[in-house]
Amino acid sequence: MGKRGQTFGEFLHDEQAQGCPIDADLIALLDQLQNAFKSIAEIVAQGLLDGFHGQGVGTNIHGEEQKLLDALTNDIIIGSCEKSGQLCGIATEEMEDIYRIPSGLPRGRYLLVCDPLDGSSNIDVNVTIGSIFSILRAPEGCVEPTVADFLQPGTNQVAAGYALYGPAAMMVLTLGRGVHGFTFSRELSAFCLTHPGLQIPETAYEFAINASNERFWEPPVRRYVKECLQGKTGPRGVDFNMRWIASMVAEVHRILIRGGIYMYPRDSKEPTRAGRLRLLYEANPMAMVVEQAGGAASTGRQRILDLEPESLHQRIPLILGSTNEVERIVRYHKAHDLGDDVAFETPLFRNRTLFRTA
Repeated sequence: MGKRGQTFGEFLHDEQAQGCPIDADLIALLDQLQNAFKSIAEIVAQGLLDGFHGQGVGTNIHGEEQKLLDALTNDIIIGSCEKSGQLCGIATEEMEDIYRIPSGLPRGRYLLVCDPLDGSSNIDVNVTIGSIFSILRAPEGCVEPTVADFLQPGTNQVAAGYALYGPAAMMVLTLGRGVHGFTFSRELSAFCLTHPGLQIPETAYEFAINASNERFWEPPVRRYVKECLQGKTGPRGVDFNMRWIASMVAEVHRILIRGGIYMYPRDSKEPTRAGRLRLLYEANPMAMVVEQAGGAASTGRQRILDLEPESLHQRIPLILGSTNEVERIVRYHKAHDLGDDVAFETPLFRNRTLFRTA
């Protein structure tokens, strides 16, 4: 583990010296990523002064409103990393297809997958937003990557993390040997180690979910949330606090610091979708971070990192955070699927008809 106060670069070289299996190319790629995050942090910190905030440019490939800052951050990350010589391809939320490193530029052995600006609906109200990234090894001999080369399970990630643009800009990283947080120092113009060896408490009494979707949730999720809301008078016997920031990086960061659980579960609001969040560039990197910090990440029925991706922008349900809480919801899903949660299925949650049943 690095020494508190080390710069990001010093930390990476120290990890390598201590036997972490990272090579010079990966270190150089991570250095380019931190440069991109510095640039984005500066733009975000300017607010409306820079003219980028609040401007919409239409819809993205997912049919969602795209802000000018979404497109700009995408360009910053690509521009910072494409000439580095460590990548042969990039995939982001803002692009329908993968981005191949242009001919004439050096290419490397890694693939970068990222959400350039998570939580962009919060831009106008000055609430924490961020960037999420995942790094994979390209298949041996890969020069012109295809979509199939990116469809690797989360267990294949060699590095993952996120940048956080809040009251302080931060970068959180895992190389598969724990999780470490770095805070941006304007004086040094560098991210410096401030949160070494982050560990999520096994049990905590905060949960984050978009309660406006309650009517669409599956019974296991309704059961869990109902028990939390009942507090000391319910089966859990303790009071819970509910949070919802609508920025995944902020939700996960809170969990890393003080525990809890974040849920964007499967629901019936849009039946054609298996979930809301994207597997490759949201769920997988965050699942790796959370697991490396001692937590757990699941769809409710399967470990996130074990999923075999089927498409570049595949959506899945996601439940992550303190191990005991995630495991409880997984048990509720299992009981529901086996029909063992009948006691919970009170008339409030049953499918109703016009006719009384015996």
